[in-house]
Amino acid sequence: MRKKIPTITRPDPAYAASLRPEGEKDPGREGADPEDTVLMPMSMTADVADEGQAPVPSRLSVPSQQSGLEAAADAVAAPTASPPRVRRIPATRKIDIRVNALERQEEALIDCGVDPAHVIRAALRRAVKTWQLGPEFVPPSDEQRTRITEWRARTSLAVDANALRALLRAHDPLDVLSKWALIRGQLEPFVWAEIDVLLDEIAQRIAEPQEAPDEPIA
Repeated sequence: MRKKIPTITRPDPAYAASLRPEGEKDPGREGADPEDTVLMPMSMTADVADEGQAPVPSRLSVPSQQSGLEAAADAVAAPTASPPRVRRIPATRKIDIRVNALERQEEALIDCGVDPAHVIRAALRRAVKTWQLGPEFVPPSDEQRTRITEWRARTSLAVDANALRALLRAHDPLDVLSKWALIRGQLEPFVWAEIDVLLDEIAQRIAEPQEAPDEPIA
């Protein structure tokens, strides 16, 4: 009785392998591992790989303790900017003054060759540059002033308000006298001294030999 050949309805790898000659390799299985390789999408592979590892915490930019100490040392070492000094201007009060030369200075003022009024005003400007009103009252000098009123220098002078207030409390509490009467005893001697200095300087200039003019070339 003939053996019935079974009908193959689907590919059988084992049966197909038995029909090949020995030594022939299956091109579909060349380079494959004994165990079947399972292919997965890249996203799934990454998920599987991440499941076996702990999440790596992201590094935060936190300054180290050493850098913090260095910054604090630099801040201490850096010189602190001091606020600008505000210069306080002392309070002043303006006073009208009238200054004239002494009677003993009349002749020298007339002979000096310069307008006496200009000399007296120049002396007053020099005097007030270094003069300061003091709180103590000085009575006016008894020296005779010149009677030539055209030479008199009139101007306004700013004096220290605190010193003037002290003079008013001590000698004019009712504020009835002129302010010039309170300060003239302090200022007039300075002006007279400057007039003498200017007269000496003018006399020295006049006494200096004048250079002879150059003779014209023939």
